[in-house]
Amino acid sequence: MEGQRKGIQSLAREAALLPQEALKKTAARGKELVIGIPKEDSLQEKRVALVPEAVALLVARGHQVLVETGAGSEAHYTDSDYSESGARIVYDRRQVFQAGLVVKVEPPSLEEVELLNNRSILISALQWSVQQEGLLEALMAKRITAIAWDFIQNDNGIFPLVRAMGEIAGNTSMLIAGELLSGPFGRGTMLGGVSGVRPSEVVIIGAGTVAEFATRAALGLGATVKLFDNSPHRLIRLQNAIGQRLWTSTIQPSVLQEALRTADVAIGALRGNGPRSPLIVSEPMVSGMRKGSVVVDVTIDRGGCFETSRVTSHERPSFIEMDVIHYCVPNIPSRVSRTASKALSNIFAPLLIELGDDGGVESAARQNRLARSGIYLFNGVVTHEGIAREAGLPFKDLDLLLAAL
Repeated sequence: MEGQRKGIQSLAREAALLPQEALKKTAARGKELVIGIPKEDSLQEKRVALVPEAVALLVARGHQVLVETGAGSEAHYTDSDYSESGARIVYDRRQVFQAGLVVKVEPPSLEEVELLNNRSILISALQWSVQQEGLLEALMAKRITAIAWDFIQNDNGIFPLVRAMGEIAGNTSMLIAGELLSGPFGRGTMLGGVSGVRPSEVVIIGAGTVAEFATRAALGLGATVKLFDNSPHRLIRLQNAIGQRLWTSTIQPSVLQEALRTADVAIGALRGNGPRSPLIVSEPMVSGMRKGSVVVDVTIDRGGCFETSRVTSHERPSFIEMDVIHYCVPNIPSRVSRTASKALSNIFAPLLIELGDDGGVESAARQNRLARSGIYLFNGVVTHEGIAREAGLPFKDLDLLLAAL
C-alpha cells in the first residue's frame, strides 16, 4: 500500500514537471449596463441616440436604460414610447449623466461633462475640427473613457455611422433641391425630366458617400449629372458603385464654371483633409448661374465649398444670393430626424450589447475591433495619436494601458 502511494506521488511530481498550457485570462461575461440617453440640447440637433425598438432590445438583454424626458420628441418619439419599451423616464438631467454609460449624438458641452461621474463611459460624436475649447481637458480631468462614433470603423475599413449619415445627407440634399427648384423663388421646374422635356442638370462637387447617394437620387429622378472631384480614383470608384458611365471631370475652374452656367442644381459635397472644406466655387462662378437655380452646400459645417455660403438653420434654412437659392444648414440628417435616429440605433444597439457581453469597455477594448476603433480617451488618457498631436497632449498606446490593468 505504501509503495503504491509513493508511486502515485512520483507520477504526480513528474506530471508537474511537464510543460503545461497557460490558462488564458478571460473577461467577466454578461455585465449589466446602465445606459443614459440625454436630450440633445444643440439647436440644430433633432436626432436621438437610441429609438424605442433599440431600447426594448437592450432591456431584453438585462440592461437598464435611463431616458431623459423629451429626449425623442424631435424625432417624433414620446416618453410613452420609451417607457413601454422598458426604459425609465428621468426628469432630472443630472441623473441621466450619472449613468455608467452615456450615449449622445452630439459632442457633450462643458456643462454636460460636469454632470458625468468620474471614470464613466461616453459614446458621442467627436467632431474634432469644431470641438469646444477645453472639452478634451475636462473629459481627461474626470478620467472618462470616450468612444467617438465618427471614428468607429469595421473590419472592411468602413466607418458605418459616418456612411449611414452620408447616405441620408446625399439623398435628402436632392429632395431639398427639388423642393426649392419648384418653389416660388425657384425656376418652377421639376427636378428630373419627363418625355419631351429637357431634364434638369445637376452638378455635384465631390465623389464621396454624400455625392454617391446624391447621384443615385438625381439619376433616379431622371436628371443629368455632372461630377467633379480632385481625385480621378474617387471618380472611378463612384462610377463603378453606380454601375454606369457618368459625366466626370477633375476640378478645373473653366470646366466647372461652364457646367455651373447651365446647371439647375449644384451640390457641395467635397471634404478636404484639413479642418476646413476647400473653397471651390467663387462668387463670379455663382453669379454666372441661372436665376432661381439652387445650391445645397452639404459641407457648410466645415466652412462650405461655395464662397457665397453662410450657415443657416432648420427654421430659416435658405437665402437668396446673386439670384441663386442657397441651402446651407449644417447637419442635414437632422431634417429627417426619425430616419437618422433609426440609422444610428441600428449600429449603437449591437455595439452596446457587445460591450455588455464582453464584460465592459476594458474587455471590449481587448477583443472588440468595432469598439476599440472609436476609443480616443481611456480612463482620461489620450489614446488617439492624431488627436494628441493636434491638441498638444501626451499620447499613450491603448495596448500598453490595457496591459497595465
